[in-house]
Amino acid sequence: MRRGAELEVTDRAILYEILDAGKVIHIGIAQSNSFPVVIPLAYVRDNNRILIHGSTGSRLFRALAAGEKLCGTVTLLDGIVLARSAFHSAMNYRSIMIFGTATEISESDKEHALERFTNNLISNRWQEVRPMTNKEKAATMVLAIDLTNISGKVRTGGPSGEDESDLTLPIWAGHIPIVESYLPPIAAPDLPDAAQLPSALIELE
Repeated sequence: MRRGAELEVTDRAILYEILDAGKVIHIGIAQSNSFPVVIPLAYVRDNNRILIHGSTGSRLFRALAAGEKLCGTVTLLDGIVLARSAFHSAMNYRSIMIFGTATEISESDKEHALERFTNNLISNRWQEVRPMTNKEKAATMVLAIDLTNISGKVRTGGPSGEDESDLTLPIWAGHIPIVESYLPPIAAPDLPDAAQLPSALIELE
């Protein structure tokens, strides 16, 4: 890591904490004779790998399954940093970069992976929804990306590196924390009367 090396995080436990806090990864590939492509995807960490899933008809997923090199990024925005100058203003964040290739998981491992995806969105949701059909499973490709080549950066706190002459200017400086939160759930308009709110959502009402 060259730029912002002082922000680098190497502790694997912290890197995994960041991954576990996220929900979306941007996967980028650059195939020959084609524009680079970056696509946002849902993901979940499964021990020392992350899992992504998509349509078996997706060109991106077919390319990844064939061994195309990839870069995956996860970014959590934690705050806006306001310095006395635009140049020294910044953002507080936690970010991960993953380099490697993807491997299609076996059919015997697919159900476990899809359960991990579903329950990562809402606790115990896999146990509440109807089982996937064989047709749905066949239409879904699940890829695993090993977390061997992973790096992270974290920035916290207020402005830094400001010019000493700026510190006496009557301009407000500091940082504005950003917190992600869930709002009360909104039921589908065609929801049957017998349908009950999932237990994981009761506290959001």
